[in-house]
Amino acid sequence: MKNTGITYTSAERSPVILPEMAELLPPLSAEQSAALEEDLLRNGCYSPIIVNEDMVIVDGHNRQSLCEKHGLPYTMAVFSFEDLLEAKQWALDTQKNRRNLEKWELGKIALKLKPEIEAKAKANMAAGGQNFRPSEAEEGLATLPNLPSVEKAVDTRKELAEAVGLGERTMGKIMQIDENAPEVIKEALDKKELSINKGYDLTRQLQDLPEEQREQAAAEALEYEKAKKELKKQDAEIDRKGKIAALFCKAYEKAVLLTPSEENIRCWTDGTRMTPEEMRDTVKESRELAEVFRTIADIIEQKILPADWRCTNAESEENDAQPDGNPA
Repeated sequence: MKNTGITYTSAERSPVILPEMAELLPPLSAEQSAALEEDLLRNGCYSPIIVNEDMVIVDGHNRQSLCEKHGLPYTMAVFSFEDLLEAKQWALDTQKNRRNLEKWELGKIALKLKPEIEAKAKANMAAGGQNFRPSEAEEGLATLPNLPSVEKAVDTRKELAEAVGLGERTMGKIMQIDENAPEVIKEALDKKELSINKGYDLTRQLQDLPEEQREQAAAEALEYEKAKKELKKQDAEIDRKGKIAALFCKAYEKAVLLTPSEENIRCWTDGTRMTPEEMRDTVKESRELAEVFRTIADIIEQKILPADWRCTNAESEENDAQPDGNPA
């Protein structure tokens, strides 16, 4: 890859949109697209669209589309790539950190590169007088192969993993899922409802079933996984609430043990040898703590107690505040 230093404006040249480049990365979410559109309308297209020497857009499809939609001018910077595969890998490297892509998404992108990676490996081996054959690593996940020379099988899994920055075993699982998993499992992965490991495990479990039964069995397995996940979430929420409740109980248990008489407080300040500065900080902290307990009382009284209890309590306090005496 090389920046040629050549630039064009959208008024001078029109870029070429190649579907396999435009569809390499997953589409922006509605929120991402709206944020990008707002930024372009406010600030213009300040980053150039990257094109190759044939004017094919390599990076910046979304910006270019929005600029055309709103009639905004933009600049194109011409980069030189060895081939379309290098352009795709560069676009992926540029975008994957910006887009915070999940491993499953990266794996799907890698699979789009598979035909070109294999074709390039085949051409390289043919040039060296070797016959190309895909690595046995694609067929299983037993032992990672060591391929020190072109005389060995080309490790497609390794090439794909490196292309998108994934581990080889993860890439192998993605390849197995793509080839063998029922569609409902792939859809669950797309929706981030399933991990790659769980998707792979389910795919292996379902492989021995007749093909016509796999979709239904997969759907049932996914429902079971969702139920387990929801139960785990509920347990976590119960645990969280229990910890909060225990914390409040401990705070009140400790607080009620205090008898804030002058004698006791003098024992405390003398016994701990508080300096005047520490005493001043303690005064501040004590008032802050008092405010915490006051807030607790207000929330219970105003938002948690039943309405009729709130009224009764308020009337009782009002009556207690009235001075004794006979009515006029």
